[in-house]
Amino acid sequence: MVFKAATFHGTELYLESEQARRSALESAVANALAVAGGIDASDVTVTAAGQEIRLDGSVATLQEVRRATAVAESIRGVRLVRNRIVVG
Repeated sequence: MVFKAATFHGTELYLESEQARRSALESAVANALAVAGGIDASDVTVTAAGQEIRLDGSVATLQEVRRATAVAESIRGVRLVRNRIVVG
């Protein structure tokens, strides 16, 4: 039996969509925020647009806002973080 590479009209299949990449990036950032020390990210939402991450929500202190930005920036694939987290 001979196995051939999967193609569609002679073009290699591209299985990962933009939505899947955004979802994976959002999950990676959200998981990192959840386990990071120095921040309670239970009220923070993460949204990806390409390689840009937007953080929304609220935390208790300004230090947590800064920590959330640092954690998000440390994730591979993130190019820009727009932090809209408020203290309160």
